[in-house]
Amino acid sequence: MLEPAEWADAGIPLLRNPREVVTGLHARHLPTPSTAVVAVLGPDERLAASASFAHRARAADGWEFRNALLEQLRRIIPHDLRRRTPVRTAVLLYCRDGDDRWTEEDGAWMWGLRDACTLHGLRCGAYITLTPGGWQVLGDGRTGRRPNSASCQGWQHPVAPGAADHAGPGALTRSGGGAPDALRRTAAR
Repeated sequence: MLEPAEWADAGIPLLRNPREVVTGLHARHLPTPSTAVVAVLGPDERLAASASFAHRARAADGWEFRNALLEQLRRIIPHDLRRRTPVRTAVLLYCRDGDDRWTEEDGAWMWGLRDACTLHGLRCGAYITLTPGGWQVLGDGRTGRRPNSASCQGWQHPVAPGAADHAGPGALTRSGGGAPDALRRTAAR
């Protein structure tokens, strides 16, 4: 488990536009409480791949969270272990109930994300919580009220929990709210 001060001192790279990343991941995965969304961003902060999964642990266990994150990362993107320095960054958005204060569960997710990134050859990026009060980038202090964990209550989830979302050729490869290329082409006709 990592404490907030340890996370802040770890040199986690700041997102240039966290609101765009959060709204993009929220729109793509429609997370509900107890859903984790792991995303891999390229050097330009464009979304390379992402996956969402429901994870209900009996206790806040960083090892269990790390293994769940590694499983998802292995399904959605090849590792970068042969590179001298990581070029892609993994971020984690965790949707949960409760207020926006740090919890032991957050500390376990942060530890799990950092370790999973090391084992997959990625740079460890932001840990973002999505609560009824809004979103927050832990260790960074940037927040917003929308989207929040209540934004998707009652919506039909477009992807089954645990299903990977690959960003391949022709797929939406942005982390934010722009229209997919296919919609732009349709609108131009």
